[in-house]
Parts: sequence; C-alpha cells; structure tokens
Amino acid sequence: MIPKIAAIQMASGPQIKANLMEACRLIREASTQGADMVVLPECFALMAMQDADNIKLAEDYGHGEIQNAISQCAIENNIWIVAGSLPIKPEATESDSKQTNKVFTASLMFDNQGEIIARYNKIHLFDVDLEGEESYRESDTFEAGEDIVVVDTPFGRIGLSICYDLRFPLLYREMAKQGAEIFLIPAAFTHSTGEIHWETLIRARAIENQCYVIAPAQGGYHVNGRHTYGHSMTVDYLGQVHSSHLTGNAVISINIDLDAQKKLRESFPVLQHDKEYLYPSKIKKV
Repeated sequence: MIPKIAAIQMASGPQIKANLMEACRLIREASTQGADMVVLPECFALMAMQDADNIKLAEDYGHGEIQNAISQCAIENNIWIVAGSLPIKPEATESDSKQTNKVFTASLMFDNQGEIIARYNKIHLFDVDLEGEESYRESDTFEAGEDIVVVDTPFGRIGLSICYDLRFPLLYREMAKQGAEIFLIPAAFTHSTGEIHWETLIRARAIENQCYVIAPAQGGYHVNGRHTYGHSMTVDYLGQVHSSHLTGNAVISINIDLDAQKKLRESFPVLQHDKEYLYPSKIKKV
C-alpha cells in the first residue's frame, strides 16, 4: 500500500471554535479523498489578535478544546492528524519554563484512535524585524523547545518541525540521520519572506536529505492584520513539487512511495557521504 498524506491550508482567525469547524471540514474532505494522514498549518486553531492571547488560551497537554476536537475528528474520520501548532502550557516538570509565564508552541500527532503519540515543541523562535513595520518576537510569548522528534508511523518515519525551523538545515540533517523519510513543516510564513524564500527552502530540505516534505501553510489576510504567504506544498525526495495551492483554504496531497525513495538513497547515498567536518566543532582554523 502506498499511503497518502494531505496538507491543509487555512486562513485562520482569532475565534477558536470557527477555526476548529473549518479545520474539521477540511479534514473530512481529505479523508474522502483517501488521505491516511492530514497535516494542519501552524496556528490553525488560533491566529491570535495579540501575542498575549496565546498565553491566555494555552491548553494543558492532553486536554482542552483544541486537542479534544482534533482527537474526535481523528476518530470520526479514521485518519491520523498532525495539529500543526497550538499553544501548550508547560507541565509541572518544566518548572523553569513555567516561571517565565511563557508557553510552548507545539505540534501534536494524533493517531486514528484519537491518541496523541508525539509532541514537538518549536525549537527556533521567530524574532525578526522585517522591512516596513513588520516585527515579530515569538520569544516574548513562547519558550523554545529543545528536543528533536522523529516518529515511526505506518506511513514512514516522520520528522516534526514548525515554520521558522525551515531555515536551519542542520536540524533536518539530524532528523534524516535518525532515519526520517518524511519532514512535516506546518507554517505561517509572512507574505514578504515567503515570496523570496519559501519554495526554495522547502525544495532544498527535500533534495539535500532525499526526504518527502509536507508543508501546510496559512494563506491569506487575517483579522489581526497579518498577511501570510500560503503556497502550501507537497514535495518528493527529488525536490519535485507534486501539489501546491496559492492562497485561501484548500486540501492538497501526495502519495508516499517509500520503496522508490529507498532505491534512490541506495544508488545516490548522500547521507552516507556526509562528513563530520560540516559541523562547527570539527572545523579546523587555518
């Protein structure tokens, strides 16, 4: 069986209930199209009016309106769902983070029984001043994650990431070295940066690691004034774009042929040819 993974594009707003209704509608659409797994974009359930709303509306891990809705949707549609990102409160064991009054922006993977089987906390936070008046300080609201997450699933070994992570190739190389065959990159790329970098970066991560890339995005104008780039994409291990969507809500998908991917990796063993000198600790000064 060749599995199908779908990417959902949205233009989410600040109302959680409305976003969840639309997300579940699109998940049902993906399911009727034969998808085995569906990946939602970053901020799919909450495109906050103010950064502080992410703290106010953050959920305890494993419980809450957003997680309960996605779990139920997975069960009803017999489909795996990756909740692109949502604000999650630190747990008691994460006391250092809790004291900062920040939350995590987390990607959660649900199986078709509605159980959470993996969680990834976004490692790279978007603290950037763009031309004009666009300025972002995710670190004011969110705590950076520390753990790389690669998950075994019935559809392949999957590496989890979120949006700004895309710009840090060593993260993806490490996931590939841990056996990742598929990268998930839910995003809410700004329109200005997306125009010049989005497709190039996605295809580069696919080509250099010989991995499939599923990149669902926010795409459109949002109530909070943001303008996101959209152009959700599915890309194969050769860097070829299989499907994309410019703006607005949509479902796109790709079939995952792990046998063909394996043959390429065996005949063109890029990962085996990688050298330790690529990493800073091994660079010799001359």
